[in-house]
Amino acid sequence: MYKIALFTLLSLPLFAGFFPQTVHTSVKAVKGETITLKSRFPVNGMSGVIVHNYGSGLTAITSRMTQTSSSGEASLLSADVIDHDSLPTIKTAVTAGDKVIGGYLYNNILVLAPDADTYAKITSRHDKKWIHPDLFALYLSVVGDDRPNKENLAHFAKKFQIGLVYIVRRNAAVLFDPVSGKIVGQKNMTGLPKEGNSPFFMRFKAPDSSWFGSSEKGNYYNIVESI
Repeated sequence: MYKIALFTLLSLPLFAGFFPQTVHTSVKAVKGETITLKSRFPVNGMSGVIVHNYGSGLTAITSRMTQTSSSGEASLLSADVIDHDSLPTIKTAVTAGDKVIGGYLYNNILVLAPDADTYAKITSRHDKKWIHPDLFALYLSVVGDDRPNKENLAHFAKKFQIGLVYIVRRNAAVLFDPVSGKIVGQKNMTGLPKEGNSPFFMRFKAPDSSWFGSSEKGNYYNIVESI
């Protein structure tokens, strides 16, 4: 019985650890837009970056990728690696032997929480670089979006160098990878407020829009469930 319990615990790294660990590996093989990793990531859906060595001590991130199979297969992503209009787009092809960092920037985490108490509890329990949700709420007001979705989360994460989004849902928390658009962690949560603040719990004056300042009950949870 003890052996069965031990096996069960060891076979659930995603939920036991919740936060996927950063992985350093390399490209084993390349076939079109699909690559094979020398060592697989712990979770499918994890994104990463590919680093090419140009020699003479010069290296650069040349591509983004996401693992699609537990066998270590991954897909190359077409999104630009660096969000800067003044820098050229790197066109170096991915080759076998290139270094891979899985879970790149996973220590930089945006939190979407229903209230300030929940945010404080989350951020006090883990040593991460936490990004306050008010910053994202302000970003949405600047770009003119009325609610979070996969697209604006991906753009916000790229612009501000964020690796994960910690989303508090009804009775649960999920880790959303904004690069791959996949959930890479999930766990149950208790003691959450019945109704979440919308939007988040801003410390600045809310602009006039359909979502900002909305008093619709349960609106926060309805919004984040759709991400």
